[in-house]
Amino acid sequence: MKRYNTIFSGLVLLALVASTAGCGWIQKLQARDQLNKGVNAFRNANYPQSIERFKRAIQLDPGLINARLYLASAYMSQFVPGAESEENKRNAEAAAKGFQDVLERDSNNQAAIRFLGFLAYSQKNFDEAKKWYTRLIQLNPQNKEAYYTIGVMNYWTAFQSDAEARAKTHMQPDDSGPIKDKKVREQLKEKNEAVIREGLDQLEKALQIDQNYEDAMLYVSLLYRQQADIVDTAEESKKLEIQANDLMQKTLEMKKKKTEGATPKTG
Repeated sequence: MKRYNTIFSGLVLLALVASTAGCGWIQKLQARDQLNKGVNAFRNANYPQSIERFKRAIQLDPGLINARLYLASAYMSQFVPGAESEENKRNAEAAAKGFQDVLERDSNNQAAIRFLGFLAYSQKNFDEAKKWYTRLIQLNPQNKEAYYTIGVMNYWTAFQSDAEARAKTHMQPDDSGPIKDKKVREQLKEKNEAVIREGLDQLEKALQIDQNYEDAMLYVSLLYRQQADIVDTAEESKKLEIQANDLMQKTLEMKKKKTEGATPKTG
């Protein structure tokens, strides 16, 4: 009888373990079902519904990284750069929190890092954005978009300082040559020289990966124009403006050929 009781207790224990494991397996299946339904709603731009599906998937399976990534992406898809509404701010905060949540579980998740960079860039928080894009480059040195985006941010940083200097010296937007007031020019050079150099370096790295990267070429051209405002002589400035014009023309021709190649012929 004692042996029977021992065998029976063992069978009960095995049954309980099997039942628990079964419940876990069923929950994982349910979580993936919720994830799939959330993805369908996401693709149809029904973001509120997709958010509820993704939240449910996470409740059922907290380890489901894709559900967390999609949840953050759904909030980000509702974020409008530049809008100042409280709802928009909440969406940005929820997206950032969601991507950070992904990184707590997968520290090298490149999608989460890229989205955090883009979110900071969209909010014009360039220092924060650079941090994320630099991290992305460390994980993937062949990511041309990361180099390009850093170059773009450096251009806009330099452009803002340049516009202020031009306004201070009463220069018009189409006035050529370096900033005429020497003191103002030197102050601008101190602000912009390293920024321009880094921007050009990042864009050149993007072009080393893809020599036909037209957008990178465009911003190289624009940075040459920023550089033309801080050099010491009109001759140096003119040379940079010629380089900028030539590169701009090359970029426009490449874009035109690409557009013509994509247009089906008729007749």
